[in-house]
Amino acid sequence: MIRTLPRSTPASRLLLAVTIPLALALLLPTVYLAMRAAQVPSGDALSYLTRAGTLRVIGRSLLLVGAVSLSAAAIGIPAAWLTVRTDLRARRLWTVVLTVPLVIPSYVFALALVGALGQRGFVQGWLAPLGVERLPSIYGFWGAWLAITLLSYPYVFLSVRAGLKGLDPALEEASRTLGRSGWQTFRRITLRQLMPSITAGVLLVALYTLSDFGAVAIMQYNVFTRAIYLRLSLDLGLAALLSIVLVALSIGILVLAHASEPRGSHYVQRSARVSRRVTLGRWQWAAQAFVALIALGALIAPLGVLSYWLVNGLQHGETLNSVLVPLQRSIRAAALAALAAGVLALPFVVLQVRYPSRLSHALAQGAYLGYALPGVVVGLAFVFLGAKALGALNQTFGLSDYRSLGLLVFAYVVRFLPQAIGPARAGLLQVNPHLEESALTLGRSRPRVFLSVTLPLMRPGVIAGVALVFLTAMKELPITLLLAPTGYTTLATQIWSASSEAFYARAAAPALVLVLISALSLVYILDSDD
Repeated sequence: MIRTLPRSTPASRLLLAVTIPLALALLLPTVYLAMRAAQVPSGDALSYLTRAGTLRVIGRSLLLVGAVSLSAAAIGIPAAWLTVRTDLRARRLWTVVLTVPLVIPSYVFALALVGALGQRGFVQGWLAPLGVERLPSIYGFWGAWLAITLLSYPYVFLSVRAGLKGLDPALEEASRTLGRSGWQTFRRITLRQLMPSITAGVLLVALYTLSDFGAVAIMQYNVFTRAIYLRLSLDLGLAALLSIVLVALSIGILVLAHASEPRGSHYVQRSARVSRRVTLGRWQWAAQAFVALIALGALIAPLGVLSYWLVNGLQHGETLNSVLVPLQRSIRAAALAALAAGVLALPFVVLQVRYPSRLSHALAQGAYLGYALPGVVVGLAFVFLGAKALGALNQTFGLSDYRSLGLLVFAYVVRFLPQAIGPARAGLLQVNPHLEESALTLGRSRPRVFLSVTLPLMRPGVIAGVALVFLTAMKELPITLLLAPTGYTTLATQIWSASSEAFYARAAAPALVLVLISALSLVYILDSDD
């Protein structure tokens, strides 16, 4: 039976004292939206929400979320299994390659996709000698679905990969000794134990799809984020009203994700043993073809387009010197946000998993609301906070502008904290609580037990979450445009500035640098525990 409140212990009271203020701070954008939406007359609000155009926007958004979530799971789960549990050749390299698409900004990827598959694109040029004069239009649902799927499947890939690395092989071996086949063991044992990791990854994909703006804007597919953006310059109240509906849909996704999880205490006792890798044998080439096809569509093709634009720009006088300062600023802001999110996720996760109650569950799930909001809406909420609530403080200290690195990092944390919570929660669910109880009986204090026993065991999930926040914050655009200190140009804002003016050659260099730096960091972040 789930309690209304966590059982009263010093640890639970301390966790509540930490998480409640944090949860309230994370709700600031939603509160701002509610205040703005409340200013819309009820009659006008009902008329706007029930008209055919708004209902089409809701239908398109749900269709895109469902299609992308299923596609990302179909790619991420087998890719994670191949790189963790099989003798796939160059599996460490494939791990990095399959994760790198996560750092490509959606608008850059969509532009590259249009450059490759659009009218008069590269593929059209290659097929022209064969008599193909016109390709099917890449714009609309199919273009948005393809772009977002190829960018978001790493959420499932990383989360499931962390889950697989924590499974005890003894459970699967016991299943095989009882006469179950490999497929039956995977379906009844492995897949069931991976459900928290799969749910966390698919949940991030669904929320990412709801909140993405770049790909749907380039592909001209009118979903919530594009409709909100178009409304911002016309009527901020109606834009806030649409955002509140978006929050409601996100809450529905969170409830559905929670209901789909298997009931009970889901943990797997870890051991020092390493799972024996499955020998692919004659399936080695099929596995290589599968991961290569993903890499071709998600990484090689867009990088090829960007490389062409870069070479073309260098031939016309563009230089690489302008990338250095934005690169330093991007790394600084993203690293601060990732570290903060990794630390702040821990109390939410521990409270929800070790002290389950309606309150702890609500606090943890409430942290996801900021991630469901479009970045431009989160940025506008903090503009309001900085200009209004912090105005007196800024005046007291003689500050002329509320825009600061601290406020930028705070907005990043509000936006991307779920990326740290999901994998960390999956990691903690795999830690046997009896190990912690045994350490307590040996005289260790609860904080020491957490630092010396629990945290090392859930480390793969925590590292995966921190990596997700860092890589996503590196490419975040709307929040950076609205909150970064004046003149604080990052790689993302430099790319947007150039691409919005159709200077694709100028956008190619920072885009390629962003991908390269992120790929180098993944070598150490993802495979440090192999």
